[in-house]
Amino acid sequence: MDDAQTAEQQKPAAKGSADGDDRARQNEGPKEKHAKQPAAPSPGRRRLLIGAGVLAAVLVLAGGGWYWWQARQWESTDDAFLESHVTRLAPQVSGRVAQLLVDDNQRVEAGQLLVQINPRDYEVSLENARARRGSAAAQLAEAAAQVAVRRAAIDQAKANQVVAEADLENAETTLRRFRSVDPRAVTRQQTDDAEATSRSSRARVDAARQEVAGAEAQAAAAEAQRRAAEAALHEAEAAVSNAELQLSYTRIAAPVAGRVANRGVEVGNYVTPGQALLSVVEPTVWVTANFKETQLREIRPGQPVRVKVDAYPDPVLKGRVDSLQRGTGARFSVLPAQNATGNYVKITQRVPVKIVIEDDRAKDMPLSPGLSVVPSVRVREE
Repeated sequence: MDDAQTAEQQKPAAKGSADGDDRARQNEGPKEKHAKQPAAPSPGRRRLLIGAGVLAAVLVLAGGGWYWWQARQWESTDDAFLESHVTRLAPQVSGRVAQLLVDDNQRVEAGQLLVQINPRDYEVSLENARARRGSAAAQLAEAAAQVAVRRAAIDQAKANQVVAEADLENAETTLRRFRSVDPRAVTRQQTDDAEATSRSSRARVDAARQEVAGAEAQAAAAEAQRRAAEAALHEAEAAVSNAELQLSYTRIAAPVAGRVANRGVEVGNYVTPGQALLSVVEPTVWVTANFKETQLREIRPGQPVRVKVDAYPDPVLKGRVDSLQRGTGARFSVLPAQNATGNYVKITQRVPVKIVIEDDRAKDMPLSPGLSVVPSVRVREE
């Protein structure tokens, strides 16, 4: 009962307080309202603000103009990478790796031995080839001797033919003499003997001629055998050379100076021809920059270039445009785009530009192929 009365007494009091605040706000004069508003800036301050704004606008325009002036003198791209000659080494014979004489990233010189394949099988093949060559050489010597024998037989047969022809001539002379004299001066027996001697001499001459022909045929056969033996010797010598070559392939040496990279072979591995073992990266590097085709209008060989390497931003290296590839990168890709379709969408092509680095400071930087660079080509002079 007491709490209810107390609440009813408080309500009129609160209402009176609110009415008092409303009347106080209504009685505020113009001076108090004016005092609460911010003061307007003075003319001098206004001129200072306007001057600062004009100066800022001038600086922005000057900076933009300077940037445009500098930008129009250069053509740059971030689609650029370092390149180098990379020689990938692979065996030309199969076998098990007996020695691995280099480690990752090691510097090697041209001709330095890198990998040794077990040479035993190829040494045995070389020994067999040399043995066959010796046999072929012996057969050739035998065939040459047979040729000499056959040629001597020809000479002997020709000599016998000369003797037979001389006997024939003598017998025919005797027979003509007997026939030319008075039949009463010679007996019939003498005439018959002369005729028989003449016929036998003629037969011996024919036999001697046939003997010469036979000796010549045998000499030709011996000569053919000699040529066959000579060819067999050449074949055996070629086999020896091939065996020596195959043996030399077991030693894999560095063709150029550089550093070992991408090594994928260990001692004991069985390798086959064409299998990639490691690569040798030459120290000379250059930049392949893929400029948009719309940027090539002013790019010419010989123009100076600034090259910024992402991995080593300081210093900026000096270079020069070497050449422009005669074809876009897409044209020489594995699967060139076929644009003869009904859904053709034109895409800005990129053309590789070779940039050589002409800065001695690059020798002290570990530049590797594949690193990203940002080249800027100066296409206009100030």
